[in-house]
Amino acid sequence: MHDERRRIEERAQRLHTQRIKPAVHAVTVPLTVEAWQAPGEPVPFDRAAAAAYEPFAMDTPWGPPWGTTWFRMRGRVPAEWAGRRVEAVIDLGFVGGWPGNQAEALVHLADGTPLKAVNPLNQYVPVAAPAAGGEEVHYLVEAASNPDILADGFARPTPLGDVLTAGDRPLYTFRSADLAVLDEQVWHLDLDLQVLRELMAELAEHDPRRHEILHALDRALDLLDLDDVAGSAAAVREALRPVLAKPAHASAHVISGVGHAHIDSAWLWPVRETKRKTARTFSNVTSLAEEYEEFVFACSQAQQYEWVRDNHPQVWERIRKSVEKGQWAPVGGMWVEADGNLPGGEAIARQLVHGKRFFLEHFGIETKGVWLPDSFGCTAAYPQLAKLAGNEWFLTQKISWNQTNTFPHHTFWWEGIDGTRIFTHFPPIDTYNARFSGEEMSRAVRNYAEKGGATRSLAPFGWGDGGGGPTREIMERARRLRDLEGSPRVEIEHPDAFFAKAREEYPDAPVWVGELYLELHRATYTSQGRTKQGNRRSEHRLREAELWATTAALNAPGHAYPYEKLDRLWKTVLLHQFHDILPGSSIAWVHREAEAEYARVAEELEELTGEAVAALGSGPARAFNTSPYDRAEVVRTADGVPAYVEVPANGSAPLAGARPPRPVTVDGRVLDNGLVRVEVAEDGTLASVFDLRADREVLAGPGNLLRLHTDLPNYWDAWDIDKHYRNRYTDLLDATSVEVVERDPLLASIRVSRSFGRGSTISQTITLRAGSPRVDFETDLDWHEAEKILKAGFPVDIRAAHASAEIQFGHVQRPTHVNTSWEAARFEVSGHRWVHLAEPGYGVAVLNDSTYGHDVTRTVREDGGTTTTVGLSLVRAPRVPDPGADQGRHRFTYSLLPGADIEDAVAEGYALNLPLRVADAAGAPEPVVSVRGDGVTVEAVKLADDASGDVVVRLYECRGGRARGVLRTGFPLAAAQITDLLERPLEEVPVDDGVPVVLRPFQILTLRLRRAAAG
Repeated sequence: MHDERRRIEERAQRLHTQRIKPAVHAVTVPLTVEAWQAPGEPVPFDRAAAAAYEPFAMDTPWGPPWGTTWFRMRGRVPAEWAGRRVEAVIDLGFVGGWPGNQAEALVHLADGTPLKAVNPLNQYVPVAAPAAGGEEVHYLVEAASNPDILADGFARPTPLGDVLTAGDRPLYTFRSADLAVLDEQVWHLDLDLQVLRELMAELAEHDPRRHEILHALDRALDLLDLDDVAGSAAAVREALRPVLAKPAHASAHVISGVGHAHIDSAWLWPVRETKRKTARTFSNVTSLAEEYEEFVFACSQAQQYEWVRDNHPQVWERIRKSVEKGQWAPVGGMWVEADGNLPGGEAIARQLVHGKRFFLEHFGIETKGVWLPDSFGCTAAYPQLAKLAGNEWFLTQKISWNQTNTFPHHTFWWEGIDGTRIFTHFPPIDTYNARFSGEEMSRAVRNYAEKGGATRSLAPFGWGDGGGGPTREIMERARRLRDLEGSPRVEIEHPDAFFAKAREEYPDAPVWVGELYLELHRATYTSQGRTKQGNRRSEHRLREAELWATTAALNAPGHAYPYEKLDRLWKTVLLHQFHDILPGSSIAWVHREAEAEYARVAEELEELTGEAVAALGSGPARAFNTSPYDRAEVVRTADGVPAYVEVPANGSAPLAGARPPRPVTVDGRVLDNGLVRVEVAEDGTLASVFDLRADREVLAGPGNLLRLHTDLPNYWDAWDIDKHYRNRYTDLLDATSVEVVERDPLLASIRVSRSFGRGSTISQTITLRAGSPRVDFETDLDWHEAEKILKAGFPVDIRAAHASAEIQFGHVQRPTHVNTSWEAARFEVSGHRWVHLAEPGYGVAVLNDSTYGHDVTRTVREDGGTTTTVGLSLVRAPRVPDPGADQGRHRFTYSLLPGADIEDAVAEGYALNLPLRVADAAGAPEPVVSVRGDGVTVEAVKLADDASGDVVVRLYECRGGRARGVLRTGFPLAAAQITDLLERPLEEVPVDDGVPVVLRPFQILTLRLRRAAAG
């Protein structure tokens, strides 16, 4: 029996691949082809249409890396093809089966109308169905010769990732451009065989259905005439019809299929290429919708819609019509599919605000869910933020990549740090690029964790990452799998419909509390440090610009709030939070451009902030405090002289007048300000940090120990840091100099310089200021290592059961032990501005201004004490996909804060990231808002987006406890409302000598404040 089965399977395979597939387009005639190589960057259609084309022959190399070649193709449909389905079939020299990272093209009519794209798995362009015969074909084809960055997998660095280093050798050889007849019977037979053979392969050996299909194939293929495949295809299909018609079991799992084309807004291609990818993919999708009335396509990322609207208005109009017909489903409600961990809290809020507003404005649709299939884990702040933006559900998928532990649910309630829950689904098909193969269908059923409680799951289908989207072949598979014995049922439907059914079916789904931590891609918290720093600084500069622009608009007659500029700058920052840009996992070109964009954003925001401050009038120098906490600290004047100032939150104060605290003293390598005493060892590490207030030593070993680890992960270089990195390292203990560089009563510094590795140098200025226990490490690093990671270790004498790390609008607590595989897998984690360790009565925080990755380990010493060590990940040196990642200059600051509770860490985290601004100003209006109440923290102050003049304030509870407070305004207040993130009213708030604020742990509150009329 086994030999007989094998005979039939081998027969079916050979006939299918060698006879039936080649007969799909059996009749062809070549098109006449001419070519024009566009110089440099892509050009508009009009310029390409007017260019001088030259004859081009098949089997000719074409396409320098990142180039654009326009092909003019002409032909005539033969008269004898009348009544048949005719299409153009174009093979640019495609390599492999992935449409995303290689040659691809958009086909236009001669008048510039985009038709559809061609790529390796979608090579046809419809001409006529049926043809009359004699139709003229005239196309202009915009072909992109994008290099395959991962041709050698993730094993070998390549210079192809930047147009500056890629060279100009042609990458592809043009194979064919033909007019062809699609033999529809043969094409359908090909699909019948695909579905049946793949289903059979997944069925158990003892399953009668498997043998039924096997013998049906054998009998049907007896009817295939090898000399006339086209003529016999209908008979073969008819013989297979009974096995394709058998319905699925009543208890069969239901897969809700929705078309999808995950398009990374940048990754192995630059942003400019994504703009073209969207046009190509969306042309394909709208074309497919015309052919399949049941088709529904889910598409997120408002930024990509905007690109198409601005650059391809005809495609945009087709999208609008598809939305109206219900075949196109805007989803996600975010500007881009951002990284799930690294963007700040206000940035995620703006992702949701800008995304949802775009879809409301252009389609009249309010999206209901967050769509993040590919983000590398998700912050525990998401449930609350999603619900505050009006969402009902959340979808992600990447957790299926976990390296160690299998996530226990696919359909569940996800509970965030504040207690908010949102209905969440992980597609058990384990991909957002499904094609309804037999293996995928079997996997979805096999994986589904909620068997017995629920019966349905979601499957986003279509080629993705680099776009492409669904194909007619995938749609035909879905039709055959709609009700087929041995397979789950496939229903094409809107994601909202799936989530509504899933929630109705399983209202008591299990609950997962806390972050969705991906046990993989942990290095994305550190890779491409300058990109991450650009994001962090941009977020804080936007906060600063909005606050002072609001202050000026309320107090300086004639100063207009810069709505358009702030909107545009926010969108630039939001774009670069995409989940392959901010994580540092893109090619060199992407990060080179990101750094340049951040520099432009910084320059423009500095100008906006400067204009707002100047509008308040000129006068003696003042310090402006953008943070939500009152500050008393040392600042440098315009000429660099230290000054001590006391400045209210969200306000300003004169440089002169504050009473100086106890001065800083310097004794050799010891700095002392009466709060802490810092001793720098001869090797440049910290020998001691003694907290004079608590009368205890903070350190349990050398502090600020720089450790250089070998860092070569098993696979994805820029993405991963594998646990074995810890096994090989060098401690940087050779200092070229340790010297006191500043001795002012308000500020003292010791500079430590080192050289190491392949010519790398690091200079760190250790600074202690009067009145503050914070110890700063201002770092200037010139980095030239390869496949290394540099960490800074702070071993503290604290027995901490857990470490607290700041996330968006709060913090998470992670165990410091490794009792289970779940804790052991968290050997590298993310945090924002601070990490906090504490035992009852005492705590320490480690702060930073630009890094996210860190680890926390603990050991028990011989004396019985516990050492808990925070290891900040400072910089990496991966070589794929960017062989020059992180090379060169880095400047950043991190700090040690002894004797800190959580609110101290929050306040000093803001202070480090929002340095006081010194500027001349005539006087100082009252802060726009001020808040009194422990734990109540203002995150954003701005004018309402509707240009009404109302002030919008977003605040949150930062400690993880209950909070009560009062918000007062620096302007006459008429009314206050609690709103959602989109500034839509939820409830009125009484106003009586301020606005009362009552918050649950980590609650986010958005207030809309209306000014009283003048006079």
